Amino acid sequence: MKHAILHSLSRVVRSLPQWVGVVAVWSGLMVSAQAQTATVEGMVTLPKPKTTAVPNDRYGLKTGQVAPAPAAVAVVYLEGHFAAATNAVTTNRVQMAQKGFQFTQVVLPVQKGTYVEFPNLDEDYHNVFSYSKTKRFDLGRYRKDEKPAAVLFDQPGLVKLYCEIHEHMRANVLVLDTPYFVTTTAEGAFKLPNLPPGKYVLKAWVDEKDVRSQPVELKAGETLKVEFKGP
Repeated sequence: MKHAILHSLSRVVRSLPQWVGVVAVWSGLMVSAQAQTATVEGMVTLPKPKTTAVPNDRYGLKTGQVAPAPAAVAVVYLEGHFAAATNAVTTNRVQMAQKGFQFTQVVLPVQKGTYVEFPNLDEDYHNVFSYSKTKRFDLGRYRKDEKPAAVLFDQPGLVKLYCEIHEHMRANVLVLDTPYFVTTTAEGAFKLPNLPPGKYVLKAWVDEKDVRSQPVELKAGETLKVEFKGP
């Protein structure tokens, strides 16, 4: 038994140089790839948050069941002509859940061609729907243990979400025709890495009436600092 353990340890030690070499090559490739792309980071000045009291008795809910509304954020995204390989539509699945009788996000950015699921995490019915021109749908009433069909968002634009049962519930799906986007923090900070070098337009979506933009020139291996001030 002792000899078997020593033999195994010896084999591991002998293979270490090979694995070190593999790691070194992989690290080199990662550094090389990063040197060929650009990064944008900065701040978006967000409006002051609004607080709206929700009457629990309207839905027969107990105090504390309705969670605070999620923090307001912005979506920063890059617009322009990208190489076909990076601008190809990808089929993804993401979620916009309902929890604490709120949508879990104020805005969910997705690339065109993405499926969105709407799981119900509450002990009551929800009914997510939208009458937006970009995407009209109605999932009907469903409980926590039921799974409605995922919705395909195949056209760029803004989709406003509502719950047919709980009228205070509001959210947005922002469908983008670009693979390069990120959601800011509640403080407005953002970082958008792995961008192709070139001249583009950088936009910050704050709400449907507040979309800020500025032209940018991205250079390989460099980080561009950008600030989107308030209107």
